[in-house]
Amino acid sequence: MTGLEVGVFVSLLISTVSASVTEKILITPLFEIGELWINASSMLFGRVTTLLTSVPNPYNVTTYVGVVIACLVIYYGYVLFFVPLNRVRKLGDIGYVNEGSWNKREIANMVRQRRKVGAIPPVYPNGWFPVMEAFTLKTGEVKNVSILGLALAVFRDEKGFAHALDAYCPHMGANMAAGGRVCGDSLECPFHAWKFRGEDGKCTSIPYAEKIPDIAKVKSWPILERNRWLYLWFHAEGVEPFWMPPEIEEITRGEWTYRGRSEHIINAHIEEIPENGADVVHLSQVHGPVIGAGIDLRYMWSELWAFARHSWDAKWEAAPPPDGHIGKITLKHSMSLFGKRFPPIDLTVHGQQIGPGIVYLRFTSWFGNGVYIQSLTPIEPMVQKLVHNIYVTKYMPMCVAKFLMLGEAIQVERDVMIWNNKQYCAKPVLVKSKEDSLIARHRRWYSQFYSENSPQLTFKQETLEW
Repeated sequence: MTGLEVGVFVSLLISTVSASVTEKILITPLFEIGELWINASSMLFGRVTTLLTSVPNPYNVTTYVGVVIACLVIYYGYVLFFVPLNRVRKLGDIGYVNEGSWNKREIANMVRQRRKVGAIPPVYPNGWFPVMEAFTLKTGEVKNVSILGLALAVFRDEKGFAHALDAYCPHMGANMAAGGRVCGDSLECPFHAWKFRGEDGKCTSIPYAEKIPDIAKVKSWPILERNRWLYLWFHAEGVEPFWMPPEIEEITRGEWTYRGRSEHIINAHIEEIPENGADVVHLSQVHGPVIGAGIDLRYMWSELWAFARHSWDAKWEAAPPPDGHIGKITLKHSMSLFGKRFPPIDLTVHGQQIGPGIVYLRFTSWFGNGVYIQSLTPIEPMVQKLVHNIYVTKYMPMCVAKFLMLGEAIQVERDVMIWNNKQYCAKPVLVKSKEDSLIARHRRWYSQFYSENSPQLTFKQETLEW
């Protein structure tokens, strides 16, 4: 018997037995009803046993169809229950409105070129910035990284410590991240085999020279490995780190496990993204419709999804000294179905905005506790890389954690449609209200991450003049 035949057989058997039993129940004494169900169950068990012990017919095409279906069920079941989520959306994949016959990439480029940027603040603030997830950099591996206007060679030495050097060799300008080798605690240039120490960037070896010039060095950037992320310290005035991202002890102790990530490339100024944490009014407008309504702001108000709705209660405040670089977010989420509250989806979130690009969102739910780690890094003046990771208690099922991660990703993708198309308003028209006052307070708080020499975006006007 084949896979398709099994399905048909089981369906017919259940229907026949149910109909037979239902008819007899009406005319049979109560003490005989149990016997009818026992006989029906025995018949079904016998049929299933015969199916499992029989040899499939290799000449019947339905046998192979059944095998393919079974393999697909096993594969997708494995992915659902055992593989962490990895949702990646590049610039142009989402967040733009289709225009005629243009493809997504063309539309993204057109919007970037014609959009009014506005009088924006400096494009690269000061602070710790996420470079990459630490588990993606293996011992002895080097990666080419372009962030904050820098070209970096990020590598993990043979002892397991991570380093970040300016990528270009001062000898002849080769990019050491393109073919360079990790040798002990140093990175070897692929062009002439000069070696540069990761700790301080000094050249430690030139194969054909007895003396190494003092100027033979590259800049070594402060790197911190924490919460399974690599962070780089950037400060326009050359100031050394004076605060650190907090450690999430549940991750360090192994009590919370990794369950997935999302990654989005966004066309906006970096400040626009964390500012959402203080913009409590946008929650009901952008994030009120149920996630099943999708990410396109034009269609998510369809009556088809009106039976369910998200509700939010939020507040934001700056932490007092010495933690003035931290903003605090409190968020309560609930969901209603047909006007009735649905408690299993309730979330209580306590968040920390740490400097200009790191956010921890600790949450409690029916299914367990966990944290979203939001990591934001400028890869160009007006292009940001936004990554979310989710870590949860070990006993939370993978499928539940992936659902929470997917829900967060969908809500972010609604924001992306706003960010990709908006202009930065240096002097927004704010009304006298508690809600708009939070935005003003957040901007004053965020301004501490700019300094006199913070890089500004400059525009080059192209003319026909030589």
